[in-house]
Parts: sequence; C-alpha cells; structure tokens
Amino acid sequence: MQQLHDAPLAPLTTFRLGGPATRLITATSDAEVISAVREADASGTPLLVIGGGSNLVISDKGFDGTALRIATKGFELDGTKLELAAGEVWTDAVARTVEAGLAGVECLAGIPGSAGATPIQNVGAYGQEVSSTITEVVAYDRRAGETVTLRNADCAFSYRHSRFKADPERYVVLRVRFELEDADGLSAPLKYAETARALGVEAGDRVPLASARETVLKLRAGKGMVLDPEDHDTWSAGSFFTNPILTEGEFTAFHARVLDRLGADAQPPAFPDGNGHVKTSAAWLIDKAGFVKGYGEGPARISTKHTLALTNRGEATTEDLLALAREVVAGVRDAFGITLVNEPVTVGVSL
Repeated sequence: MQQLHDAPLAPLTTFRLGGPATRLITATSDAEVISAVREADASGTPLLVIGGGSNLVISDKGFDGTALRIATKGFELDGTKLELAAGEVWTDAVARTVEAGLAGVECLAGIPGSAGATPIQNVGAYGQEVSSTITEVVAYDRRAGETVTLRNADCAFSYRHSRFKADPERYVVLRVRFELEDADGLSAPLKYAETARALGVEAGDRVPLASARETVLKLRAGKGMVLDPEDHDTWSAGSFFTNPILTEGEFTAFHARVLDRLGADAQPPAFPDGNGHVKTSAAWLIDKAGFVKGYGEGPARISTKHTLALTNRGEATTEDLLALAREVVAGVRDAFGITLVNEPVTVGVSL
C-alpha cells in the first residue's frame, strides 16, 4: 500500500484540476482498501475515495484529509456471470466482455473511470445502464464496520443515482457482479436511435457485438467523450449536467417558455420517464440558451464537440471551471426556468 504526503490529485482526474491531498494512499487489494478506510474512520480523518477520477471536481485548495485511490484488479468470468474488482478500468472490462461474446454492456464502451464507480452513478449511455445487468455490489459498510453484499433491488437504482450516491459517506464499493447475455455473438437489442441509425438498423435490432462497441466508440469520440491526452475536448468529466426530469406541470410551463423564446414551431426534446414525468435534454437547453460548442474565452470552455462537456483547455483552475458552470446554469434558468444539476461529484466546492 503506497502512501504519499502533500500529493497532487489533479493528475488522478480527467479534468486535470484540483490541489493536493494531505495524504494519498493507493490500495491494490480489498484488504488494503478496508484497512485504509478503517484507519481514517477511527481517527476521524476526512476520506476521499478515488477510482478513475472521471467524475470529480476537486477544489484548487485540494483535500485536507486522506485520499484513497482504489487500484484493485480482478476480472472473473463464469459463463455469463462477471465479477469486477472496483479498480478495474471500465472501458477495458467492456472490451473483454465483447471479446468473450457476451452482451449487456457493449454500448457503455469508452466511458472513462473504474468499475467500482459504475453502480454509484448508475452509469448509462446509448440506451444501456449498468443497473440492468448488475446483480450484486460488494461494499464495505463504514457505518456497520463490515463487508456487505447488496442485491440489485437493494441498490435503489434510478437515473444517474443509487443508494451509494444518496449516502456517499457510508459505502465503499469493492466488487461489482453482473449477469450478461450469451446471444450468439450479438448485442442486446439496440435502444438508442442514434446508435441504430449509425449501424443502419432499426431500434430493437441486434447487431454483432464488436460492431456495436466500435460504433459507440466512434460516436463518443466524435463528441470528445473518449479520453485523449492530446485533445483538450476530452479534459472533462464527460456530461457535466444531468438531463432534467420534469413533472407534467413543470414540462407544460417549460414548453410555454420555449415557444415564447424560440417561436411557435419550436419543440423541445421530450421523453416519457414514468410516473407522469418527462425527461428533456440538458444539451438542447444549453445550446438554445446561447451556450454553443466552444463557448467561452477563458481557459475553461464548453467542448467544441459537445455542449454537455465543460473542458479544461490546459491552463484552467477549478474556479475557472466553476465560473463557467455557474454561467451556464444561470443562463439556462433565465431562459427556460430549469435549474441544471451537475453530474460530477464536487470536493470542497459547489455550484
């Protein structure tokens, strides 16, 4: 278990932002993870758990406490059952499931970060969410002081949310278990229209697994959503804001503001989300509020490839990023009466 003091955290995040931690521990086994967590809890030391760093916005002042980087390894496949250690690189794990001919996470290719973070955020893209294939999550319960196994139904999964995200100080994910599908080398039925169009098929069709993965990677790369050290459009946390979910009444009021601002022919994106709710597009809101691709003049700007990504152009600080985020939130609220919610976890700062 490696320990460093006054350790830079920016290199451990995809934003490449944030100050140092008082102490940084890198754990390579579940036992080391648990030991570090117990030590911090026993001494009352603030603890920051870091996986792939793809969903973190850390203060320029850094973190006054122990940062625990989970670097555990483990990819165990038994038939259609898959168990991943929390520190496994997610996009590599997806590639291996495709190579094994198993469907269920192929459209989640290219998402940066670690396997242990996927249930926390209920990671999803291109018509798939991990909650549809996760069977169990093994975690250290800091409140009980023991390792527990939570079944899918116990995880309270919803859109970009889970029991783990709702109570971030309680659980440290150690392992994630999945049930995949053997569909004779074919993908799960495609649910996302953009993916189906790119593949020249209809929504609901299956395609060869490798084709589905490669197509998603191309779509993501075109939006700056595949990590590339040379491309500042990828120095981001991917989608910075979640898609708003509105009640029918809220959507009606929103629609009226759209018509007033954009004209009688304007139609905002609307997707039924169950229980009388409607999901709309954060990217559409941002764009129509005037924050187009490449917006900004400082070192933090909107991606030139996708309006949902806020980026570090190389010399930004966390405060530069937050200033841009606040400007976007205020602009969308003024234009459409909707307050965007940030998707990345903030450490020592807030919008």
